[in-house]
Amino acid sequence: MFPIRDDNPTLRTPVVTWMLIATNVAMWVLVQGMGSEPGLSRSVCELGLIPGEFLQRLPAGFEIPVSRRMSCVVLEGRSWLAPLTSMFLHGGWLHLLGNMWFLHIFGNNVEDIMGRGRFLAFYLLAGLAAAAAQVAADPSSAIPMVGASGAIGGVMGAYVLVYPSARIRTFVFLFFIEVPAFFMLGYWFLLQLAGGLVPNEGGGVAFWAHIGGFLGGILLLPWFRDNALVTLHRQSTRLRFR
Repeated sequence: MFPIRDDNPTLRTPVVTWMLIATNVAMWVLVQGMGSEPGLSRSVCELGLIPGEFLQRLPAGFEIPVSRRMSCVVLEGRSWLAPLTSMFLHGGWLHLLGNMWFLHIFGNNVEDIMGRGRFLAFYLLAGLAAAAAQVAADPSSAIPMVGASGAIGGVMGAYVLVYPSARIRTFVFLFFIEVPAFFMLGYWFLLQLAGGLVPNEGGGVAFWAHIGGFLGGILLLPWFRDNALVTLHRQSTRLRFR
């Protein structure tokens, strides 16, 4: 179930949403070499989040293979910025484009009811909550974690609370259908929960980061929503659809 668009108009230009998309793309191009080596592997080693390294549960000098030719070497005193920097890195073109599309679909409306400054702070905190959940799920893991999907999960958690009935046009197999946001995002969350409960020793999808981000977004929403903007958005939506 892949979202194509929603029918939820915005009141203002989503400047922060576009800025976040541009930052992720810039990191992919300028830091990660658009997925070419050695830029991709080096960025994952230096700026990605490795739970066992971050919590100093892996010995210094421990090697973690990330490609055929390169390994991450665990260092003492790894930067505490790793949970932040990791959320602006990606593992491939599909990873980047998929995440940015979801942020494009859902970020503008959440920014609309928070305001730009609050939305930026919310996004970063949701990303940190996602990182914390993934680290807590496997604190000794040697698997690097990168990606914006945890922070975007927070955006989706906030979206479904504020706009549960918004219509989302989705692509399912060979068909296009419209479903309410609570159905589409609820289905997405259940998939993450199911994936997180299945042991996965080989890496892949950071399901607990998605779960942590989504729940973090729900918990953070009351502190970041601007009730005046929520009211204004709902009034504007009713006027536009009369």
